[in-house]
Amino acid sequence: MSGRIVVGYTATDAGADAVALGARLAKATGAQLDLVVVLPGDDRSVITPPNASYDRYLREQATMWLEGAAAGIPAGVSHVGHVRYSDSFAEGLVAAADEFEASHVVVGAANGGLRGRHRLGTVATELLHSSDVPVVLAPEGSRRQDPALGVTRITAAIGTRPGADALMEESIALAIATGAELRLLSLVSVDLPASVDTGVIRLAGAAHADDVLRTALGSLPEGITADVVVARGESIEDAVSHLGWEPGELAIVGSSRLAQPRRLFLGSTAAKMLHELPVPMVVVPRTRVHESMNGERR
Repeated sequence: MSGRIVVGYTATDAGADAVALGARLAKATGAQLDLVVVLPGDDRSVITPPNASYDRYLREQATMWLEGAAAGIPAGVSHVGHVRYSDSFAEGLVAAADEFEASHVVVGAANGGLRGRHRLGTVATELLHSSDVPVVLAPEGSRRQDPALGVTRITAAIGTRPGADALMEESIALAIATGAELRLLSLVSVDLPASVDTGVIRLAGAAHADDVLRTALGSLPEGITADVVVARGESIEDAVSHLGWEPGELAIVGSSRLAQPRRLFLGSTAAKMLHELPVPMVVVPRTRVHESMNGERR
């Protein structure tokens, strides 16, 4: 999966978290890291009319921010800094990902989140409604993790809804590229209406786990194995909090079935997972642009 990974950078803790996670992912996959700062476009509000001196100052400041961010990237990770202009930060990142034919876009959590947890900000929320490539959400505190941590396990929250194939493809590709273990997670037993009695829930969970095991294992390429886990708990949040998570793990979820094709939208189950998830989350569009292993789209 060598290619390019776009990191949305701001000179904040969230920006540092995104760079740290992006560097880990780039090193594990052999990808190039593209650090992108997005500045206001030329058609900004008349309240702040164009000013050549001010615009030059902003670009110089953005360049300094990028140099500072690059200084913390581990040796051996290829990286380039970019300054882009757009009406919104998320729009600029989507355009950059398209320009570079990137495999992923990485952003940090909003300010005020608990360490090791996610809190969606405006940029991440907008990205989750507009990106046509997987978005990687870095939890608060990612910048404090060992750069050599790498990616040790991929956990895919899979099911049978539309988009499951794209989710499996992304999970398998990441597992192959990083050499990480693959774990398939079923949340169906805690993702049913409250009116359903516990006996039905247990039966549904067991039946779904068996179906997932057969379907998923049958679709794995030769040489790739996976563990299957059925989450148990009173709620999605409770189930996720009781699962074991490794420091070098990535959790992968599909976008909502209500999302437009090749677009993202965080569904209710994934949103509930996000509240308790102590590892980065990768959100995959329901349908994807197919990529070859050298990063070229086709």
